[in-house]
Amino acid sequence: MRTTKGVVMLVLGLTGSIGMGKSTTAKYFAEAGVPVHDADAAVHRLYEAEAVAPIEAAFPGVTSDGKVDRPKLAARVLGDPAAIERLEAIVHPLVREAGARFLATAAARCASIAVLDIPLLFETGGEARVDAVVVVSAGPDIQRRRVLARPDMTAAKLDAILARQMPDAEKRRRAHFIVDSSRDFDSARAQVHGILRAVAAMPGRKI
Repeated sequence: MRTTKGVVMLVLGLTGSIGMGKSTTAKYFAEAGVPVHDADAAVHRLYEAEAVAPIEAAFPGVTSDGKVDRPKLAARVLGDPAAIERLEAIVHPLVREAGARFLATAAARCASIAVLDIPLLFETGGEARVDAVVVVSAGPDIQRRRVLARPDMTAAKLDAILARQMPDAEKRRRAHFIVDSSRDFDSARAQVHGILRAVAAMPGRKI
């Protein structure tokens, strides 16, 4: 639980590897009235604001018109662990700050539950900042089919992305709750509502 000015709030961490259906699952939490902070969306905003100058300093030529050129940046860092580490050292603290502001706002509005949607939750130690973790998962064949259907995605690019992510089996092992996204949308939505019912029964959750 997190307490802000007398408001007790349960913070759920939502995560899952690429192509697992995490973004769709996040929509179901929002649909149920739960405030959701999208770390990827925060990165997009930062790439047009605070992160621009430090990223340009670290990777000259990857910005234009006051924004980070994402394809140029991706081409510069993909497959280069040292470059990815430099980029993450810039971006991750800024994303954490945005998440903290989100939680403060949610608490001020007396939200009893909030969700931090963080793709690299475990990889960045983000589980320490939440009360329970929800992992969205599907089989590897489904995952690859979904991701390779995306524009400009290749098998090599997917493999490079997966190499940076904790294996799905380990995420599932460390999860408090799992959403199986291999079935239809209604099934995933029902699983989210089941999680919210379980969370509501946790002692001390209510304001």
